[in-house]
Amino acid sequence: MALLLDGARQVGKTTSIRHFGETHFKSFIEINFVRTPLAAELFRNAAGADEIITRLSAFAERPLIPGQTLVFFDEVQKCPEIVTAIKFLVEEGSCRYILSGSLLGTELKGLSSAPVGFMSIKRMYPLDLEEFLRALGVQDRVFTALRESFEEGRPADSVIHGRLMQLFRLYLIVGGMPAAVSKYMEHNNLQEVLTVQKSIIELYRLDISQYDPDRKLYIDEIFSLIPSELNAKNKRFILKHLNENFKFSRFHDSFIWLSAAGVALPTYNIEEPVAPLVLSKSRNLFKLFQNDVGLLASQYADGLQLRVLNNDPSINFGGIFENFTAEELSAHGFDLYYFNSKKQGELDFVIEEDGNAVPIEVKSGKDYVRHNALTNVLENKDYDISGAYVLCNDNVQKAGRITYLPMYMTMFIRNDRQEEKPLVFHPDLTGLA
Repeated sequence: MALLLDGARQVGKTTSIRHFGETHFKSFIEINFVRTPLAAELFRNAAGADEIITRLSAFAERPLIPGQTLVFFDEVQKCPEIVTAIKFLVEEGSCRYILSGSLLGTELKGLSSAPVGFMSIKRMYPLDLEEFLRALGVQDRVFTALRESFEEGRPADSVIHGRLMQLFRLYLIVGGMPAAVSKYMEHNNLQEVLTVQKSIIELYRLDISQYDPDRKLYIDEIFSLIPSELNAKNKRFILKHLNENFKFSRFHDSFIWLSAAGVALPTYNIEEPVAPLVLSKSRNLFKLFQNDVGLLASQYADGLQLRVLNNDPSINFGGIFENFTAEELSAHGFDLYYFNSKKQGELDFVIEEDGNAVPIEVKSGKDYVRHNALTNVLENKDYDISGAYVLCNDNVQKAGRITYLPMYMTMFIRNDRQEEKPLVFHPDLTGLA
């Protein structure tokens, strides 16, 4: 099948595809529909795959070697015809194909369902914490030791724990946008990193104004409110902060646009922490997180960087810690939910792991063993919750069904276990066959 790589601007899609193509194929052909608008003519009124291949051969600067060529179509939002054409190109089979672009979730409507059987769709995220640490040079043996501590529920080495907490705080500032990470690795200058981050924010605002003129004011206003909403005591997005009289239905498409563009992560309220969580999802109660914690930090007051690195106790880390958690969980394959009940309190996150609901509390202060809502939920027999995580600044420890983890160990909470297990079922055909 062809591969479509989706994701927000500046997460490294194009660079990654180029590296892959130039490394693993004898011939790598890149066609960018923004830089070369005439390339869209390759697909217009073509009779079939053979005609497209003939046009492509004449257009490309490198040869199309059967079985050894990767063709990369970039900025495909400028050429919607590619979605139909890719089916015929895949069937023809002489080349392999990767597609990418910006704002695909907003520009190519219905893309997630077409063309079925001919194109696989994957979303790319900013570097998560583990990828950031590896980029800085943290070695495999450190991750192996930390994973063992995570899986066995025992404290990590105290020296390693201290270093990892410091690097975690650095990640809160730099984030995972490749340009910001590269800039930090070049000079270790956080001011230069901040300049890169602010340019990315402005690029997002330019996208908002360029691609959705009818709703751009709503979208921009919502996007601008994310940092302040997360810094509030109740991190749920409050519509009255936009306009006292507006209803959710008026803004629904704007929230969807931000999510589809990959620049915001909605986390929906559930009525009860019972799997499957999607059945109790409430579409009009949600928190809204930034797609990258470094971009979030860059929008707060100047001087925050050093205060975060120094673990300044006067800073309210709650919103930043929760944004980090949302970003990690999303990149690791989880749908994002939280639980809020007047009687039982609020759980920061609830994930579905191996078919079970798993509550997650995020505690940025020292009093992390106080978690009334989590205690109430665990004591509720109707929920039948077997385990929960509390993410904090301290080392690993277990207390009953609760595992306390340092914030950086969120990198080991992943939703890929189901893929490792074959799902085999043999029906009983006795008397039927």
